[in-house]
Amino acid sequence: MGEVSIIGLDLAKTVFQAHGADASGEVIFRKKLRRDQVLAFLASQPRCVVAMEACASAHYWAREIATLGHETRLIPPAYVKPFVKRQKNDMADAEAICEAAQRPTMRFVAPKSAEAQGAAVVFRTRDLLVRQRTQLINALRGHLAEFGFIVRQGPGHVGKLVDLVFDPSSELPAEARPVLAVLAESLQAIQARIAVLDRDIAARAKTDPVVKRLMTIPGIGPIIATALVTLAPAPSTFRRGRDFAAWLGLTPKQHSSGGKDRGQARG
Repeated sequence: MGEVSIIGLDLAKTVFQAHGADASGEVIFRKKLRRDQVLAFLASQPRCVVAMEACASAHYWAREIATLGHETRLIPPAYVKPFVKRQKNDMADAEAICEAAQRPTMRFVAPKSAEAQGAAVVFRTRDLLVRQRTQLINALRGHLAEFGFIVRQGPGHVGKLVDLVFDPSSELPAEARPVLAVLAESLQAIQARIAVLDRDIAARAKTDPVVKRLMTIPGIGPIIATALVTLAPAPSTFRRGRDFAAWLGLTPKQHSSGGKDRGQARG
């Protein structure tokens, strides 16, 4: 039995599963670890490759484990799934991660710095608020339609919905008006929060030279340009422009069999 050269680590909230193998793939250990034991255990191992699925906390663990001298590799979960040999459990997942990381053609996700993750929070928060705004608009539009009030679709006409709710002369039932006012006030509050985030993004766009260059492209504004700089991997990750387009989901999805190619648009 040789020395461990690669460790597959199945991440979790509390109990982690580690699968160690030598250079030939022979199993060295299978071990369960509590969260507070992970770094201490890996610190006691010789320098090796530690592979994980690119899940929510993977970038944090990649940074922490890299400080111990190990090489970290993050694998998209979809690329790990084919290597699960039996029923899904933590032990099988850790082994699958270990085996997938040893494939010469495997693609990995570049670990992000804490600063890059922090900069991305504004976009995820904005996306959440926009979804909530859409839900409130649809709810308000649907309720008002039940009373015969129809307003054109689109965020630009939302103000008319709110005006109808707060207009004392509108023919809304007294029982419905206070409840609809709750929806309208929530909608206004969310719109105000989205506006704050938009101003923050616009301020970032003015200070980043890369964002400024992206904004010279027709149709690219401060939000899209800043999102590309913040969320996209480093340009060196892509060998050609088409690879970046595939990462964005703009290239046709291939679906072929028996020599017949049926491309499907994505995005």
